Amino acid sequence: MDEFTAKNVLVLGGSRGIGAAIVRRFAQGGANVAFTYAGSLGAAEALAAETGAEAIQADSAARDALVATVAARGALDVLVINAGTLVLGDPLTLDADAVDHMIDVNVRAPYHAAVEAGRTMNDNGRIIVIGSVNGDRMPFTGGAAYALTKSAVQGMVRGLARDFGDRGITVNSIQPGPTDSDMNPAEGPMAATMHSFIAIKRHARPQEIAELAAYLAGPHAGMITGSMQTIDGGFGA
Repeated sequence: MDEFTAKNVLVLGGSRGIGAAIVRRFAQGGANVAFTYAGSLGAAEALAAETGAEAIQADSAARDALVATVAARGALDVLVINAGTLVLGDPLTLDADAVDHMIDVNVRAPYHAAVEAGRTMNDNGRIIVIGSVNGDRMPFTGGAAYALTKSAVQGMVRGLARDFGDRGITVNSIQPGPTDSDMNPAEGPMAATMHSFIAIKRHARPQEIAELAAYLAGPHAGMITGSMQTIDGGFGA
């Protein structure tokens, strides 16, 4: 697999789970890959050693530092924004600071990172934001704030697709359903409940999300933009 040879790829939030699978996929495709991590130093170092990618410590909630990290990579061919956080609970008692931090990471960071990348991104580049099927459907209580952030991503993607379209740059969101990760383990306490909503009764594998990201970043997806690419096993059907 050499479809990304010499491509300059940055993955925000790449040390674990879906992000790590995406880093591996682009590295296998021959790309020059860098990824950010916030606190998982050991995982980041191991992934960098495995793939040859560059690990960069950056907190997506710190806007100026994040923008500087994107700018330092120069003209990107692919930006994948995977960093995200999840806060669930009764909206009447949920900690307001935790909600605001989630909005910083899940909404403000993708917007500012995508805009900064767009300043110098090569023509026909790709911006991919990892959203969630919960932007379309929230079938259980306690998820209002999280769903808010993922619905916001949808509007951002549609708007930036038009803003960058004249340069052939595509902007899309991948919307996974339940996916096996530290945040949502396949054997976790919510698994049975989640599987009850899904047509295919299992969590997605991170590698499946990574393959969709690779397709959207590849040469055959040049006319896919402003779209929400749902990969949820029928969770939202």
